[in-house]
Amino acid sequence: MGLTTCYLPPCVHHSSGTTEGRHKYIPFTQHFAQNFPQISRAYPTKEGGRFLEFTYCNTKKFETKGGLMVGSVSTNYYTSPEMIRHKMAAKLFSCSPQEVITSGDYKQATYCHLLLGLFFSDQVEFITSIFAHVVLGAFTAFEEIWKELCSDIREGTLSTRINCPKLQKAVLDIISPNPSLASKIEVKCKELENLNWSGLIPELWPNAKYVCCVTSGSMQPYLKKLRHYAMDLPIVGTVYASSESLIGFNVDPCSPPEHVTYAVVPTFSYFEFIPLHKEKQNSISMTDDFIEDEPVPLSQVKIGQENEIVLTTFTGLYRYRLGDVVEVVGFHNGTPKLNFICRKKLLLSVAFDKTTEKDLQIVVERGSKLLVSEATKAELVDFTSHANMDTEPGHYVIYWEIKGEVDERVLQDCCTEMDGSFIEIAYVAHRKRNFVGPLELRVVEPGTFKKILDYFIGNGVTFGQFKTPRCTKNEVILGILNASTIKRFYSTAYED
Repeated sequence: MGLTTCYLPPCVHHSSGTTEGRHKYIPFTQHFAQNFPQISRAYPTKEGGRFLEFTYCNTKKFETKGGLMVGSVSTNYYTSPEMIRHKMAAKLFSCSPQEVITSGDYKQATYCHLLLGLFFSDQVEFITSIFAHVVLGAFTAFEEIWKELCSDIREGTLSTRINCPKLQKAVLDIISPNPSLASKIEVKCKELENLNWSGLIPELWPNAKYVCCVTSGSMQPYLKKLRHYAMDLPIVGTVYASSESLIGFNVDPCSPPEHVTYAVVPTFSYFEFIPLHKEKQNSISMTDDFIEDEPVPLSQVKIGQENEIVLTTFTGLYRYRLGDVVEVVGFHNGTPKLNFICRKKLLLSVAFDKTTEKDLQIVVERGSKLLVSEATKAELVDFTSHANMDTEPGHYVIYWEIKGEVDERVLQDCCTEMDGSFIEIAYVAHRKRNFVGPLELRVVEPGTFKKILDYFIGNGVTFGQFKTPRCTKNEVILGILNASTIKRFYSTAYED
């Protein structure tokens, strides 16, 4: 045991597997739980107040041959003695009891989180979850179930959709009939419906100071919708973390989430950085699109340099390549401040072209802007992509789930706009020579990405842990997407 870590790991946690298509298993120790960040004090909160948390744990675990229990990182953290002590010392209280957080059924838990959040609405100081998409998922559900929630508050009852006895008892022990609060919420919801739920959060939780969740990386596409719900309420990402280690804190939580940076905390792990350089713009190579220098320690990084993070952790990982590409944008008390760029290996590629997750997000954002001009005010719910090599030549496929009706001519324009927005030199060159085929846009039926979520949850991932993969080779995910495709469009860019 002492060869890899001086800490006795009480259990092992697994990653979601959404990025690489398989779980990673990592020892979970007391050191990880003790070092999890405190809630930001940039927005002072009232002692004794409450916070609405959309936290989800799955108590299902399995045992390794060595006798250690394996669970998700969120489950191990939120059920750890360190977290329980932290909550008691914080003098802020969750709206939801532990029974809701650890229920293992994210649909029932979401209903209970919302119900209790409304019941304590005047006491809520902030709203929090791990990822932006979890907050959006909760409020998207709220749009459909608000009448049922109001009924439960009015009568002091619990919807029949909650069939878990443990949940029923925990929630009914807290709520009581409150007709005046139910009527107040009902009036506000009717007004919000007419505004397409713009400003939902400050309207229903008037004392909330901020919304806390990760909005960088693959969460960035959800920021626009989150702002729609939050309006002028600050959206704060407090921590940069991975399943393997905590990395840094946001030391400027008042800055806009688009410009969030994280100051590395040297005591979380031993950090090294591999400097990365882009290949020359006029080169087309079969190799990785980064040229790597020798790793440098934390003290030798340079501003403006992109790097891959390397970790040596207290849990036994030695010089572990994390796969995150970050840019050093400055320093805070001598420690570098990082801007997350992309995952290094998340690439779309057909013929030596290399499109990163960040490139894809920019392209999708440009294409989806054409939806906003529609009278129906359609919006992009979620997206992913795949490099289809079954055709000759191969081509990119981008899958969209859309809320609202959109004219097919607009969707055709969206497809062509995306194809013409790629700036990666090899992609552009090969599209012009037809070495890469026209981009294909596949529109999937409503609820498709929820089916993907349900698939991962069925395989042990918690709702709060899940991240939609922005490009995928997973056969199960592709099967769900292709079976749910209702419309297809092919780009007409480069036809001249």
